[in-house]
Amino acid sequence: MSDLARSALHARIAKLPNLPPVPPPPSTKAPWATHDEGDEEEEEDEKLMGWATCTHIPFSYVNPSLSSSSSASPSASSSSTKRTRPLPSQRTTDRLAALVPISASTYFAQALAVSVPASGLDHRVYYTPPDLASPVAGSNSSSSTVLVCHHGAGYTGLSFACLAQEITAVTNGELGVLALDARSHGKTKPINQDESAGQADPTSSSAPLPPSTSDATGDTTPGEAPVDLSIERLTEDFVQLVKKVYPDPAEAPSLLLLGHSMGGTVLVRACPVLQAAKYTVSGVIVLDVVEGSALEAMPLMHGLLASRPAGFDSLEEAIEWHLSNKTIRNPTSARVSVPSMFIESTDPLAQHKYVWRAPLQLTAPYWTGWFTNLSTSFLAVRTARLLVLAGTDRLDKTLMIGQMQGKFQLEVVPDVGHMLHEDDPERIAGVLKEFWRRNERLVLPAGFKVKKVGES
Repeated sequence: MSDLARSALHARIAKLPNLPPVPPPPSTKAPWATHDEGDEEEEEDEKLMGWATCTHIPFSYVNPSLSSSSSASPSASSSSTKRTRPLPSQRTTDRLAALVPISASTYFAQALAVSVPASGLDHRVYYTPPDLASPVAGSNSSSSTVLVCHHGAGYTGLSFACLAQEITAVTNGELGVLALDARSHGKTKPINQDESAGQADPTSSSAPLPPSTSDATGDTTPGEAPVDLSIERLTEDFVQLVKKVYPDPAEAPSLLLLGHSMGGTVLVRACPVLQAAKYTVSGVIVLDVVEGSALEAMPLMHGLLASRPAGFDSLEEAIEWHLSNKTIRNPTSARVSVPSMFIESTDPLAQHKYVWRAPLQLTAPYWTGWFTNLSTSFLAVRTARLLVLAGTDRLDKTLMIGQMQGKFQLEVVPDVGHMLHEDDPERIAGVLKEFWRRNERLVLPAGFKVKKVGES
């Protein structure tokens, strides 16, 4: 615009009549918003009551009552140094409403704290026993079968919750399911830890559970040595737990071992140890882990751990993160399993209210040991073998030769991620049922005699 035109425009504006001032628009701020709160989306701070029932699973299928006192968060004014988190926006609340944690009480019949002095651990175990009235199980436990599940690194026994429910349904309760929390994972705690800080479970007949071994960052406290999660330690923990749960191998049920990722390597190595102790192992099932691919991915692990959030302000946000990046693709399973992977921070200055339980960064020295010689060990176990892979993985040379020789059964499941037993528990349950039926132990009636070839 030229200077002449600009001057003419100013002259016309000067001749316009003065108008009364326009009043400001009414406030659109939510009634629960504070005066210093911005309009940006805020993260949720309240602990919703859905997950609190995980540590209160009764030994029946009756859901425990939820008390407001168990879910109340500490007052913001309890400490002058405590970080004050703003209330969530309505949009955040609506988005996370469908991601409230789900109690595990309807997925397992029992939640047990099993004290194993040989390992120095109080193991958290989730258990649905086999139906001894079924025609397959017979009238005693030694003729039944239990699917024993070991989770992968960073996860917990509740990653098998939806699968356990499907297994019970498709087998009519004939196949029992036992899932455990490994050392430094979930609710498994050291026996000698101060139990006075623990919270008793009013619906459980077991002893009060001690507090977590991790600090607010998910790592061990300063000055302590990194937690020992070597393959030898994890294998010994698992074997000692089985011996504690089933002290008499002659009376123990047949064991069908199921391990996901790191858990698969533990069970492959535990199988011959259990067999040497006279336990019956009817099969070993490994979910989505191949030695070659795992070792190739080792250099990327530090970057993956560094890229994940240090924590979350609510369990719903933790669930949402696992679903949004497709770590878990099944919302129902995520709502059951993800909360058990986190612990509420005890640091008043912590950036997030919930932090990771398992100190995965401290386990880096053991990563290579977890997977080295896995393929050879898998092919060497003297029982039925099943390898279930997501559609993106590939066999290494050792497994490829073993497959061509018919040494194991291979199942490739499409449209799932690494957590395939969470993503599609119904399909995995069908695969496991067929494998179990094909390899189950035949129990003959008392007095029944099998004739040899040529006998009359």
